[in-house]
Amino acid sequence: MADRCLHFTGTAPGRFLTRRLGLPQPAPLRRWSPQTPSLDGPLLHLTAGDSAVTEELGALLTATGPVVTARAERPAGMVVDTTAVDTPRGLADVHAVLHPVIRSLAPGGRVVVVGVRPSADDHHQAAAQQALEGFVRSLGKEIGRGATVQLLRVAPDALASAGSTLRFLLSPRSAYVSGQVIELTSAAPDPVADWEVPLAGRTALVTGAARGIGASVASVLARDGARVVCLDIPQAKDELARTADRLGAAALPLGITADDAAERIAATAPGGLDVLVHNADITRDRRFANMPADRWASVVDVNLDSVLRTTDALLKAGTVRRGGRIVATASIAGIAGNNGQTNYAAGKAGIIGLVRSLAPRAAADHGVTVNAVAPGFIETKMTAAVPLFIREAGRRMNSLAQGGLPVDVAETTAWFAQPSSTAVNGQIVRVYGQSLLGA
Repeated sequence: MADRCLHFTGTAPGRFLTRRLGLPQPAPLRRWSPQTPSLDGPLLHLTAGDSAVTEELGALLTATGPVVTARAERPAGMVVDTTAVDTPRGLADVHAVLHPVIRSLAPGGRVVVVGVRPSADDHHQAAAQQALEGFVRSLGKEIGRGATVQLLRVAPDALASAGSTLRFLLSPRSAYVSGQVIELTSAAPDPVADWEVPLAGRTALVTGAARGIGASVASVLARDGARVVCLDIPQAKDELARTADRLGAAALPLGITADDAAERIAATAPGGLDVLVHNADITRDRRFANMPADRWASVVDVNLDSVLRTTDALLKAGTVRRGGRIVATASIAGIAGNNGQTNYAAGKAGIIGLVRSLAPRAAADHGVTVNAVAPGFIETKMTAAVPLFIREAGRRMNSLAQGGLPVDVAETTAWFAQPSSTAVNGQIVRVYGQSLLGA
């Protein structure tokens, strides 16, 4: 269902009326397209304090687009190097470099604060770097006009590992991602021969790919050069075939809870998988006091247990190849809970537990990264059926004052899937426009 409020506020009468009534004024988001592959405007590189990585960061940013170090009229992005901030007094430097220019950020612009992980040994440094998280989340809720703000924590001696993440955050691909804290490991990135098709030569499998978010994920991975296998339940085989045909992909009608699911996946990709996307899920909503055991069990089985079983089997068999990427779909419901969705929230919270526990071991034992996307209110057929007032609340209760699109989840998944994203591991990235309540 179209977001009529978003369209209305883009008109002169709409802007006037919403201002007078104090209503949300969502700004149209600029997403990736062949015509708009990058942000339109210069990138402002700012440094707080005496950073040892200023030149290296500047060189890294140059690869993403034009960089300026002095004040620009309308910068499309601002990157603030805060790696040297190690005391509360150092936070004054953040204010000093960003405050004079923040209002000049172009509509739909990007702010990325680059910091380091809070120290376990130096509580002064830990306090200062943790303070940046509160700053970034608050600025993201204030900035408006479709702009986003993120905190990227890097290892000072492994800044090169941040390349793919900076490309993503400083591009139209991250339009619905804001207020996030992303921590990178020091793992060296694998090379990308062509950034137009960073997944060229790689094989990806997407579950729940017949429609909605899964179909969008499959489409973006195919756009980025991957050979895609689309998996969905046999009951959706006709829609699955149409999606696969449109993308030049293979179709695998298969229930992910089947006992032989992992074996059949491996048989469909005899050369192995480079990307495994666990997107399939179901809902069987009912308040817990009224929820029968079969509704509980079916949701947990599809949304969590099948992910655990197939992941374990495919890793053990070596079907997910070294250098591979596993991406699972969590949910804001698994982080904040949701009325009537105790089963769904339990399964999605379980996905987060899986990622956090498996990620370091999968990287060490198999050379595979494990991450998750956590969508918020995404405009799909399912959300279009939600009652009007609940739907409007879901759309407006975030910093961007609108729902996301399936492609927003897909773009985040594709960033995780890139060979150069080796340092992105164990991350749960919320794709939700930054909720106004909570983080």
